Amino acid sequence: MTARARPAIADTPIIEVKNLSKTYEGGVEALNDVSLDVPQGKLTTLLGPSGCGKTTLLKIIAGLIPSTKGEVRVSGRMVTGPGPDRAFVFQDFALMPWATVLRNVAFGLELRGVGREEREAVARRHIAEVGLAGFEHRHPHELSGGMRQRVGLARALAVDADVLLMDEPFSSVDEQTRRKFQEDMLSLLSARGKTVLFVTHSIEEAVYLSDRIVLLSRRPSRVAEVIEPDIRRGDDPEAIRRHPAYLDTVETIWQGLKRYLD
Repeated sequence: MTARARPAIADTPIIEVKNLSKTYEGGVEALNDVSLDVPQGKLTTLLGPSGCGKTTLLKIIAGLIPSTKGEVRVSGRMVTGPGPDRAFVFQDFALMPWATVLRNVAFGLELRGVGREEREAVARRHIAEVGLAGFEHRHPHELSGGMRQRVGLARALAVDADVLLMDEPFSSVDEQTRRKFQEDMLSLLSARGKTVLFVTHSIEEAVYLSDRIVLLSRRPSRVAEVIEPDIRRGDDPEAIRRHPAYLDTVETIWQGLKRYLD
């Protein structure tokens, strides 16, 4: 698959974060008065210095942990816990080691009470979509890191959530696998029109993938800047990485981040 231009979509926010703060036990303040909107049908990346609270913010939006102050709304509804409108792709894959690829991908549908025949048919379709047809009856230990991450993506897609929340999903695979997965994901998401909120430490990855980049300050985090890369994604994914706009945006973000590293 190759990266293709996603259709233009109005900047209607599907996720609204307002005045969000999070302080952990012991007084560690991770987030301080964070407000941001995530537009529908686009890929937005959270980028910032290590330990700035990117994953904390993502988990609050997912409903996995509570905030200390502020609120999150998805499609206008207050987030009070996990919900079927959001699917989480974990950094460490979070697959059930005793279950086959088919069972892992179908698991979210099983929790929703979908019958076995229907959920396995849906799971098989998404397994094929991420390039793992023929591996339905393998177990996670029989797969490479990149293949396990594809299983995690297929599981998130299978529940057909409006929003995909992805926490550094490519951080544990090698550079070649990472690049291929980036290209494949762009192609897959362009056909789906899904909203994605993506956490990464990589400036290059953020610029390559994103419609919008939210730059966070050091902890306790605030939104420092919102950047929209002026990059047209065509049929040649490698051309993006050579484009002057890509290189200029990478450098601009690096200069912005440097002030938090001193």
